[in-house]
Amino acid sequence: MKYRDRFDRQVMREDVWIPTRAGRTRLHARIWRPTDAEHTPVPALLEYLPYRKTDWTAPRDAQRHPWYAGHGYASVRVDIRGHGDSEGTPGDEYDAQELADGVDVVNWLAEQPWCTGKVGMFGISWGGFNSLQTAALAPEPLKAIVTVCSTDDRYDNDVHYTGGAVLGIDMLAWAGTMLAFTARPPDPTSVGEDRWLPMWRERLDALEPFLHTWLAHQQRDAYWRHGSVCEDYTAIDAAVLAVGGWHDPYRDTVLRLVEHLPDERVRGLIGPWSHQYPDRGLPPGPAIGFLQETLRWWDQHLKGEDTGIMREPKLRAWLNDPVPPATSYDVMPGRWVGEPNWPPPSVTWDERPLGEATSAPVLVRSPQHTGLDAGRFFPFGNASDLPPDQREEDGRSVCFDSAPLPERVEILGRPRVRLRLDSATPRAHVIARVCDVAPDGSSTLVTRGVLNLLSRHGRDRAVEWTPGTYETVEFELNGIGYAFPPGHRIRVAVSDAYWPWVWPHGERGELTVRPAESALLLPVRDPAYGADLAPIRFEEPEQAAPLPVGYERPAEPMPERLVTHDVAKGEWTLEVDPNYGGSRTYPDGLRYEESARETYRIRTDDPLSARAVSEWGIRLRRGDDWDAEIMARTELRATATEFIMDSRIEARADGETVVKRAWHRTTPRTSA
Repeated sequence: MKYRDRFDRQVMREDVWIPTRAGRTRLHARIWRPTDAEHTPVPALLEYLPYRKTDWTAPRDAQRHPWYAGHGYASVRVDIRGHGDSEGTPGDEYDAQELADGVDVVNWLAEQPWCTGKVGMFGISWGGFNSLQTAALAPEPLKAIVTVCSTDDRYDNDVHYTGGAVLGIDMLAWAGTMLAFTARPPDPTSVGEDRWLPMWRERLDALEPFLHTWLAHQQRDAYWRHGSVCEDYTAIDAAVLAVGGWHDPYRDTVLRLVEHLPDERVRGLIGPWSHQYPDRGLPPGPAIGFLQETLRWWDQHLKGEDTGIMREPKLRAWLNDPVPPATSYDVMPGRWVGEPNWPPPSVTWDERPLGEATSAPVLVRSPQHTGLDAGRFFPFGNASDLPPDQREEDGRSVCFDSAPLPERVEILGRPRVRLRLDSATPRAHVIARVCDVAPDGSSTLVTRGVLNLLSRHGRDRAVEWTPGTYETVEFELNGIGYAFPPGHRIRVAVSDAYWPWVWPHGERGELTVRPAESALLLPVRDPAYGADLAPIRFEEPEQAAPLPVGYERPAEPMPERLVTHDVAKGEWTLEVDPNYGGSRTYPDGLRYEESARETYRIRTDDPLSARAVSEWGIRLRRGDDWDAEIMARTELRATATEFIMDSRIEARADGETVVKRAWHRTTPRTSA
């Protein structure tokens, strides 16, 4: 990593309040811009988040915003309404108010004397989501966006549902995280010593756990269609650079965007990365000079310079070479490939039946703890994030193996699985994993997919299965670029459980699969395609000088992922430390302490034993002048007919309770 503290343009930083149309609410912003911008105006770049610019994202902000400013942009970091130091109360994620405020900010930036009137927007995860969603509202000044690790489909490619099934691991975990995050107070140094406590009380009084809303909408309805730009790609006028990683759950959005947006307005980039910016150097690498690459995008679309970026392939993707199973890779072996269109001309579909014509039907009845070796839904570059050797998971599934491959097979895109099956119960899930099985028997997870059989006719409806009836179902797996080596086998592992990724239905069932009428469909890439084209290269990572933050780890840290088995009870427990950053001390003296634990329990033979708990503790203090604490707990369990949600929160200032609240809610299981 190269760090820079000197640039062609001298940089200044200022904190300002930005007015919104909605009442008298103001949003707090931090702006880095060239000191001479009022004489030589520059385009503005916006990153718009709930994650608090004064502490939680401050180290990351320092890496990129001053760097953009030094290269001739006003780079702006804004706290969303009700978060960080902005006024108002927090709403649901990506709600209409958040997006309306975002449009207000874009228009305000364009009107400033130091701005040329052209605005770009960027962000990762939440910031990538609302960049896309704001672009779909088409404010006139917004000319380009860079959306990283984001989604175009809030229902089927987010943290709530997958394949129509409840995401047990992140439906609960992210709801618990956001309950704690939305409860954090504004900083007195930004809003004033006399205002922070009344503002905090207002926020706390307005809190409502997101989990209640998310589980109230178990099909793809108007709630999920809001903010899902896949509903109308033509609404996006801005140029879109879509970025993802093969180890990020949102990577398929990049493939859909490059397919549905016109050539002159989109480019896609997928590396081997986790849910991180590609220049941070967190596993798996290799990292790239991402800021330089985005600068090419901004200069092209906001300054009118021909940087050559629109002559790059429509999609640049990292094709992973085969690797033995591991929970972390410093660097993934492989190479960059370029595709001029999507779907790509280099790919043909290879249909591989799962059995012979004489193959007998097979029974799929997985233990309920199948899925404990799934790895983290959101890999962040931690040591235990990725799926370990899949042999134990394969043993809990029904496996269909190819013969040893006579030659290397490269795939790029979204494989599909077609299954001819019958379900013994009206409600069931089916999960398919594709693994690379080495001659020694080790099994590396390549990709996977989920289908809630209730949603087989569409995510907007729930159609129960008629037991005793065979149907053919087909569903996509997550996109991947991967090369299977000669001598290895391609395995399709089928299960009807995948805890805690997928919350189980209320009764134990089983599937019967006819292998001869079932198949794996692989997008096989011609390895010679593009050999005559210029190689794809990126500069080395470069950032602005890092913020001098002191990080502290517990003297006796808990394992990031711990699996225990009570043999007598048949109960399995997974404990997870999400490890978002821990405790740190900032240059202004702010001490931010953070602890979190997620716990998932289930019994091998009882789907109704599923239980998930998220616990958070956050403390912010600055010397003897300020001390605020938040403790939050969220629990989810279910009966055969309803979900049961219990949440509580306590907020303290200087050791005294400010607010203590608890919620108990139930909601019917309509399709989950």
